[in-house]
Amino acid sequence: MNTPGQTNLRRSCLLSGLGAALLLAGCSSPPAKRPAPPSGVPANPAASRRGPPGPYNSVRNDVTMVALSLLDTPYAWGGRGPATGFDCSGLVAHVMREGGGLRVKGSAADLGRLSRPIDRADLQPGDLVFFNTLGARHSHVGVYVGDGRFVHASNPRTGVRIDALSSTYYAQRFEGAHTLLD
Repeated sequence: MNTPGQTNLRRSCLLSGLGAALLLAGCSSPPAKRPAPPSGVPANPAASRRGPPGPYNSVRNDVTMVALSLLDTPYAWGGRGPATGFDCSGLVAHVMREGGGLRVKGSAADLGRLSRPIDRADLQPGDLVFFNTLGARHSHVGVYVGDGRFVHASNPRTGVRIDALSSTYYAQRFEGAHTLLD
């Protein structure tokens, strides 16, 4: 025979399990269907301008996730790791090693020579973007993360941050897109 305490415990466990099952079922329900757009109007106009998305690439995804995980890490000239901080090329070397399994080193200009130039329209997450910020070719580099944005070790005041390629400062200094992937 069960004591009142055991019965209450069983009820509590049953209700907890039922609540968890309902919560999970709610999370797995299909999304609500959107009404179809009027004839001749693309469902996602932005996607139609960019063309179809490329295939999923786990290495590019990993490189992007590592880059994003380092936001707010301090800037350190010559820095090569999260414990000491990063400069722009140190950030790229770390991200490529941790996310892509690639060992690269050197300055931003060295990375520009090591990587393959690509058309800006072909930028994919994990590619590199180069800028002339010091009056010298490829004096700054960042990791493109999609949607016109890139992660980079900016300066001692802001550290590792995300910026838009379209921002006035970087748009005026953009020198090209390159890749170490594929």
